[in-house]
Amino acid sequence: MTNIPSVDLADFLSGDSERKQKFVNEIGTAYSEIGFASVKNHFLSDDLMNSLYKEVKEFFALPEETKKKYEIEGLGGQRGYISFGKEHAKGKKEGDLKEFWHFGQEPSEDANLIETYPENVQVTEQPAYNEVGMEAYRLLEKTGVYVLRALALYVGIDEFYYDKWVANGNSILRPIHYPPIVDEPKGAVRAGAHGDINLITLLMGASAGGLQVLGKDGNWVEAKPEEGNLVINVGDMLERHTNNKLRSTIHRVVNPPKEEWGTARYSIPFFLHPRSEKKLNCLEECIDENHPKAFDDITSGEFLQQRLKEIGLM
Repeated sequence: MTNIPSVDLADFLSGDSERKQKFVNEIGTAYSEIGFASVKNHFLSDDLMNSLYKEVKEFFALPEETKKKYEIEGLGGQRGYISFGKEHAKGKKEGDLKEFWHFGQEPSEDANLIETYPENVQVTEQPAYNEVGMEAYRLLEKTGVYVLRALALYVGIDEFYYDKWVANGNSILRPIHYPPIVDEPKGAVRAGAHGDINLITLLMGASAGGLQVLGKDGNWVEAKPEEGNLVINVGDMLERHTNNKLRSTIHRVVNPPKEEWGTARYSIPFFLHPRSEKKLNCLEECIDENHPKAFDDITSGEFLQQRLKEIGLM
């Protein structure tokens, strides 16, 4: 395999049962085999993606002292600015070569959450920053709901099973800036090899290459989506919940060749999380004699706290 599989969300939304089943089969197979897919005909327009990248680049170009005022102590990095080198991959001590921002859920008034989400941090220097960010947040969330509906059908549960858990869930939109590399990195890369914490991750096309996915054969595969596509991958929560039927694949962002060190990289992943009380217990439909239960019972909130400590954000 030289690239990740490509699927068309329009098939699922077509109203044609055969096309819908085609999408279910294709994305289910992709996630069973490599855990990643390139998805076209999602809900984000090119104009919105371009607007968000413009705002993000302008924010990260602000002076260091300006950005630092948006780094809020005590939130475990769940909202606002997180400065360079703070986060590292699980099991690594070297900080990743990146700085980033977190937009979070703004729940509806009738959400009845068992926890209180932190408020989003408002950037006063850029009037459109939060508005554009949250518009993209909602459309990525909407895209994620349809992908989860397809995956529910693939594993043999009710199509709308995940809807109530994702609504008002603890999802995060993370614009990332990987600055130009100035000095020889001492064991650090732009993002160390890791699996994502959440149910699924939806990634807008990055401004430069570098994303690699670890194949079953132990070789790294370049993730190069078509222009305008989203790269969508399975996270650790969904792997647990489906008892390894769907794969959360290790991936990384490697440093560019030395001649390209002067190039910054921007990337905007959306981490789709359920509500914290969602149980990640292995689905009965995914357990059988050949696939015994592989994980202990845990809630998504407990799992998130555990992992945030492991990657250095709490």
